[in-house]
Amino acid sequence: MASRRTYTFIVLMFVVGLNLRPAMSSVAPLLSRLQETAGLSPASAGILTTLPVLFLGLSAPLAPLLAKQLGSERALSSALLLLTCGLILRGMPVPGALFIGSAMAGSAIGLSGTLLPALVKRELPHSADLLTGLYTMALCFGGALGAGLSVPLMQWLGSWQLSLMSWSLLALVALALWVINMPTTQHTPLNPRTSASLAQLMRKPLTWHVMLFMGIQSSMAYIVFGWLPTLLVYRGYDEAAAGWTMAISIMCQLVSALGAPWLARLTHDQRPALLLVLLSTALGLWMLLIAPLIWKWPGAVLLGIGQGGSFSLALSLLVLRTANSRLAGQLSGLVQGGGYTLAALGPFGVGLMLQAGAELAHIAWLLILLIVICCGFALLAGRNRQLDDHSGELLVHRG
Repeated sequence: MASRRTYTFIVLMFVVGLNLRPAMSSVAPLLSRLQETAGLSPASAGILTTLPVLFLGLSAPLAPLLAKQLGSERALSSALLLLTCGLILRGMPVPGALFIGSAMAGSAIGLSGTLLPALVKRELPHSADLLTGLYTMALCFGGALGAGLSVPLMQWLGSWQLSLMSWSLLALVALALWVINMPTTQHTPLNPRTSASLAQLMRKPLTWHVMLFMGIQSSMAYIVFGWLPTLLVYRGYDEAAAGWTMAISIMCQLVSALGAPWLARLTHDQRPALLLVLLSTALGLWMLLIAPLIWKWPGAVLLGIGQGGSFSLALSLLVLRTANSRLAGQLSGLVQGGGYTLAALGPFGVGLMLQAGAELAHIAWLLILLIVICCGFALLAGRNRQLDDHSGELLVHRG
C-alpha cells in the first residue's frame, strides 16, 4: 500500500508540473499583439519563442550538479524561485525584460524538468513510466491553461504585460507547497556517487537515439507552443479562436500523456506506441495547416493526442532506458540538455521562414518531414535496451 510520503510526492509532482509549460504557451496567443504593440519582427518573435527552449536545454545538464550540491528537493525549490522571478520580470516595463525573463523561465523549467524524472525513478522505481505519464499530463494541462487563458487574462487585466506576469502566482503557489512539504520528502541527494561519467554516456549510441528523438519531438512541441496560433491567424482565425484551438489541442494531450505509457506496456517494447503517436502528430498538423478548415477540430485532437503521447513516452524513455535513479538523473540531464538545445532551432527556424515570406504549406510539409525523420530515431530508441553501471562499467543490455 502506498505511504503518505508517496501520495504527498505525487501531488507535489503534479503541482510542479503544472508550472512547466505556461511560461511558453502563454506567449504564443499574444505574439500577434506583441508584434503590433512591442514592435517585434517575425525574427524577433522567433527569438522570443526560442529563448526559453534554448535556456531550458543549456540549464538541464546543470541539474544533477545542483542536486549533488544542494540535495534534489532544495535544488527544485531554487528552480521554482527562479521561475517565479522570471515570470514577473518578463512583464516589467524595462528594456529587454521580456527576453531576459523568458530566458530565466526557460532555465528554471530545464532544471525542474531534469530533476523530476530522477526523483520519480527514486520514489517509485517500478511504476516510474506510469507516474511519468501523470507528470506529463500535468505539463499538458498547464500548457493548455497558458494557451487558453492568455488572451482572456489580457482582456481582463488590461494589458499583455499583466497577463504574462500573472502566471508567477501559480509558480509561487507551487514553490510554497514544495517548501512546506519538503521535510516530508527530504532525502539524500540523487547523485551521492557517480560511477558513469557523461563522457561514457555519450559514447553509447542508445544515449544519442533517445536524445535525438527527444530533440525532434520537442522541437515540434515548441513550434506548436510558440507559433501555432500565429500560423492559424494566417489561415484566417482571430486571436482568441487561434488560442482556444491550441488550448483544445493541448487539452487532448492529457489523455494520451496518461495513456501512452499504459499502451506501451502492451507490447514488448515502445516502438509501436512511438510510431503511433508520431503518425497522429503528422496527421494533426496536415489537417490544421494544409487541409480544408473543416478538418480543424479533428486536426487539433489528433495533434494533441500525438504530441501528448510522444512527450510522455520521451520522458518515460529516460527511466526505462536506465537501471537506477542515479543513471536516470545523468541521462535526463544529458538528453534534455542536448535535446532541448536542438529543439530551440525549431521555433527560431519558423520565425526565419516567416520573415523570408515562406508559404504556410511549405512550413507544414517541412514539419511533417521532421516527424518522418523522428520516426527513424523512435525505432532505435524504442527498443528494449537499458543502460546499467552496476558492474562498475557502463553497459547496455536488454531491459
